[in-house]
Amino acid sequence: MSRKRKSMPVFESEGEERVFWESHDSTGHVDWSKAQRVRLSNLKPSTKPISLRLPVGLLEKIRTEANKRDVPYQSLIKVWLSEKIASL
Repeated sequence: MSRKRKSMPVFESEGEERVFWESHDSTGHVDWSKAQRVRLSNLKPSTKPISLRLPVGLLEKIRTEANKRDVPYQSLIKVWLSEKIASL
């Protein structure tokens, strides 16, 4: 039983494509029965490690706050930095 596939829309930007796929089902556009697994081994991590020197007291306070929230302290630092940048 072969169904006729809908043609793939043309998008002007990645954002436009994202909005489309958030509200549409791909089954009418893609034949998933022919899908194959792929391994993307050459992907680079989207983060970059840095070295940051902090006063011991400040780091202890950050770790205490992270412990209260039950999150890793480095994750809390990233959240706080992101929030600060977003508020600028």
